[in-house]
Amino acid sequence: MPNPTHPPVDPAKLTAQLIRCASVTPTEGGALVLLQQLLEGAGFTCTRVDRGEVANLFARWGTKGHARSFGFNGHTDVVPVGDQAAWTVPPFGAVEKDGMLWGRGATDMKSGVAAFAAAAVDFVRNTPPDGAVILAITGDEEGDAVDGTVALLDWMQTEDEAMSACLVGEPTCPNHMGEMMKIGRRGSMTAWVTVTGVQGHSAYPHRAKNPLPAIARLMDRLSSHELDSGTDHFDPSTLAVVTIDTGNPATNVIPARSTATVNIRFNDAHSSTTLTDWLKAEADRVAADFGVEITMKIKVSGESFLTPPGALSDLVAKSVEAETGVTPVLSTSGGTSDARFVQHHCPVVEFGLVGKTMHQVDERVEVAQIHQLKAIYARILHDYFA
Repeated sequence: MPNPTHPPVDPAKLTAQLIRCASVTPTEGGALVLLQQLLEGAGFTCTRVDRGEVANLFARWGTKGHARSFGFNGHTDVVPVGDQAAWTVPPFGAVEKDGMLWGRGATDMKSGVAAFAAAAVDFVRNTPPDGAVILAITGDEEGDAVDGTVALLDWMQTEDEAMSACLVGEPTCPNHMGEMMKIGRRGSMTAWVTVTGVQGHSAYPHRAKNPLPAIARLMDRLSSHELDSGTDHFDPSTLAVVTIDTGNPATNVIPARSTATVNIRFNDAHSSTTLTDWLKAEADRVAADFGVEITMKIKVSGESFLTPPGALSDLVAKSVEAETGVTPVLSTSGGTSDARFVQHHCPVVEFGLVGKTMHQVDERVEVAQIHQLKAIYARILHDYFA
């Protein structure tokens, strides 16, 4: 039964308040302060887990170390607004019109954070569970993500805080509410390649070692190679050549060096280690064929992972269907998310709003969907602790 002392938290109003906090990574902007005040008022124990320049918030209702603890993870940081003149509304104004709430972060993902915070507050006030409800909220998802959710999980391990299961509230639905949830993510890695030859006159190519044919051959070999044909829960892995640069304005000079960058999104048929070995073997082969030097710098943003369909995905799917009438597809598509860190801690899935306008000019969300999302999260909590 609703608690007459405390009216339900309006998730759309809370989303608007969060949008007005200009929390472009890594600026906190007041968003976590606002959430901490709300959560502490509902009896949550809150701890700021700041690391480096990043602000993070850990909130727990219930007993520390309880065997049953459901967690939500999300972020309040947002990407820059870009060309502010291109916006038809103030980016941090939280304007509501035409049934939509407009502003940077409206979709990604202040609405998701507001929905699970509102659901959690109402739940513990009205139906205090036998267990713990945890909110792990970061200000560093859109940046390098080294001092965000990772810092929260490091702190939780040190403090013996734990989630039994976790839901990340990122936007997951491509076109309409309820159509998709994520049970895993592809891995992501980037390789920066430098090919070094010998500069010379273009009229005397035999006196030079041209890096351009070598880099063209290497990029062709990498991009034309089929990494795999997909796995049970993943689409085929992909490799994209995103840039080739030489910076040579002269038509009579063979340059000394050229660079290129490739990005790989890979499924569970690979690891970053096996792909790194493959990249280096291809580079060594081309270097030998052309008599040039090829060096490579690699950054791994995350490994692929899967939370096998089971109790957690069933719980979320049933709640989504109950509130929307739609059975969500279990997907591993899209880019990376902080679920790649949480999966080392506990089973994790993702479900959130329609993400059509995230990172765009005039980012916006349907107000009705924010309320619908809160209802889904509330049902998840109720059924988990039932």
